[in-house]
Amino acid sequence: MEDFNQQIIPAAADKERWFDTTALPKIQEAYRLHLSCVRNLFDALVKRSLITPDPYKNDKKISDITRIEDTEFNDNEKSIILGKRLSDYESLIDFVCNYMRFSISQLGMEKIRKLLELNNTFAWNALSENSAKPNTKALAAVLTSLKTGATPLTLSLIKDSVAKTVTAFSEINATLKQLTEFQKERYKIDVRKNVLGSEQFNKEAAYSSTTAFITETKRLFASLMPKRSFVADLIGEIAAEETAPDKEARQKKLLDMMTVSENKVQKKVEKVNTHDILMEAVRVMGTLSESYDLIFEKICINHDVLESEHNTLGDKFMRFIRKLFGIAEPPVDYEVILTDKKTEAKRGEVIHFKEFKESLMKRARYYASFSVRHTPGFNRISSQPDETILDFLNKHIIENNHLLALLGALDEFFKDTVHQSDRSRIKGIKMELTTLKNIMVKVNQHRVEYTSYIEEQNQMRKLGIIEGE
Repeated sequence: MEDFNQQIIPAAADKERWFDTTALPKIQEAYRLHLSCVRNLFDALVKRSLITPDPYKNDKKISDITRIEDTEFNDNEKSIILGKRLSDYESLIDFVCNYMRFSISQLGMEKIRKLLELNNTFAWNALSENSAKPNTKALAAVLTSLKTGATPLTLSLIKDSVAKTVTAFSEINATLKQLTEFQKERYKIDVRKNVLGSEQFNKEAAYSSTTAFITETKRLFASLMPKRSFVADLIGEIAAEETAPDKEARQKKLLDMMTVSENKVQKKVEKVNTHDILMEAVRVMGTLSESYDLIFEKICINHDVLESEHNTLGDKFMRFIRKLFGIAEPPVDYEVILTDKKTEAKRGEVIHFKEFKESLMKRARYYASFSVRHTPGFNRISSQPDETILDFLNKHIIENNHLLALLGALDEFFKDTVHQSDRSRIKGIKMELTTLKNIMVKVNQHRVEYTSYIEEQNQMRKLGIIEGE
């Protein structure tokens, strides 16, 4: 017994470290990838009015994973009910990504069960309108509607998001299955340490038979493992591993399960195509065009609503005079308030509306020109050296971040300035701004991936690990 304990206890400690440092961080990243995919699909469905997001979503406080309802509903309720369930699902995945600790100590059996239940809310690998699961059936139906008349960009987004989600959940569920088995073995390891390793444990009596082993373990369990339940099935497994005729085979199987495959990755000099990483960032940035188009339409409507309020006798008289003498209409300027995210300092900035909307439309058209691979616009950028493309990305990331701040401030300006009677005519752009921010996060991820790889290669060259090119 002592010999096997000396092997299995440190092996289990190594396996626990592997889960905490390698396997669980990977599935947390897989959840984050899935969250990005869900948000992309959610935004696209809302934009086409195929679902109605839960209006109370931001008021809900989440402190644990809860089950999302999967009951039947009428087809005419699909937009509202599926919208609410998708809203709840996105919030729960966000909670998993940003508020849960992915460690052995935190992911007990109950938490694993809840995660697996959450993962099964939608059958992503079998999205079908014939599905027996109401949530999956409804999601498949709205995605089919979304594809109808969709742009190539939207079709690509749907296909890509679903495919990445299927891959992510394949990895997540496989790891959670391993973790379930390991948590059972952790219980057995604790019994081995605290009961079998105790001086009070009567080895001579225990090893006379499997039944005697269980009896001796049960005799000491309550005093040596207070507040822990006596799980008969798992105690029986320990007894079999120690006294059964096939105990050597059982012990070997258990040790094999605990062995961490180091896979000492012999650093094959993997050739990473850095140019493709940069061009993927460029292509993703091109997808900003659709949201900018929608924002352009909405801010023009909002501008017209504000202008329609300037209709006093004096306003009419001045328009008449300008028309009579051929005088151009005065430019419209909006002073908006920008808040620095780091310092909370506020400053004003003037938006010259005519130039601003023309610039926005021009930017949308420009981005559309390279939003799809192998188009003339895409190929023109791709023909440039990597350093030039990186400078191009850096410049546009800065410009878009400033533009997002301006658009957010302009959205607030329209809502605060308009007369109460016209408030319902103002078109909010928060949903489009969220989509833009998510796209910029992806662009930046590709840019960081490129710069990190280049820096790593330069460092390895300095250290003489790889040869200079």
